[in-house]
Amino acid sequence: MKHLTTFRLIDVIVRSGSIRAAAEIVSQTPSAVQRRLQAYEDDLGEQIFERTATGVRLNAAGEMAILHIREVLAETERLKSRLADLSGIRRGHVAIACSQALTPHFLPREIAAYLHDYPDVTFNVEVMEHTAAAAAINTFSTDIALVFDERSMPDYDVRLALPQRLVAMMAADHPLASEPVLRLRQCVAYPLILPNRGFGGRALLERALQGKSFQAVPMLQSNSFEYLKAHVSMTDAISFQISIGAPGGHDGATGLVSRSIDMRDMDAGMLFLGQRHGRILPVAASRFAEQIARSLSVLADT
Repeated sequence: MKHLTTFRLIDVIVRSGSIRAAAEIVSQTPSAVQRRLQAYEDDLGEQIFERTATGVRLNAAGEMAILHIREVLAETERLKSRLADLSGIRRGHVAIACSQALTPHFLPREIAAYLHDYPDVTFNVEVMEHTAAAAAINTFSTDIALVFDERSMPDYDVRLALPQRLVAMMAADHPLASEPVLRLRQCVAYPLILPNRGFGGRALLERALQGKSFQAVPMLQSNSFEYLKAHVSMTDAISFQISIGAPGGHDGATGLVSRSIDMRDMDAGMLFLGQRHGRILPVAASRFAEQIARSLSVLADT
């Protein structure tokens, strides 16, 4: 299994972009890391990295090699997980790519529930949007994607798709907080702070505003939903979030409320749960995906 150590080390080099940084992560000297990489390149008969002034990056041969390396590592994790199941011990690692909306409430609850039953499983959660998540799935960088997209079906195997509507988020004492359902025209009468372009919710909002006689020019934009929520709680501004990531009713911890947008003004997007086409997930990841699918199905029925 020595080759797996080399494979993991090369994967760390790719992710960190530097031999020196990789050496710090794995607690080895840069020369030791370099020797192991050199031995692999000698066996392969090809160099897989280009050396740059700031570190290293994969060349064409390296792009092919890292896909093979990650596939071998993923299959090894699946084998280890299945072997652990034979002895009645649930072990393994689950790598998840998710939209920011899943991080405040839904995903922490699901992971905590899973770890309660299977404390030997480890998790890695990476926040990314739909395009990056699809790339991570196809390169074996992640096992499961749970991401929102306002567009068509993504290029991976979708296990479940749940419609998601945007809701308006505002401070609990906002003038619109007493309204159970809002029209977009009401929302744009107040300062808007929005996620950057490229986020599915932003695209869904802009599509809804096309052809309207009123426009929505954001006062502030950010790639951090936590910042958007914090800013909204202190001002009369309004922001938007998909329903699964929005505070329910009145969130006393943040001082926020969320209100539905009239269905006449905005279509729903989709929250996708998926994995790589044709890939059999490791047991831990597969069981967690099944748990997520059940929880999302419950949400769809409520």
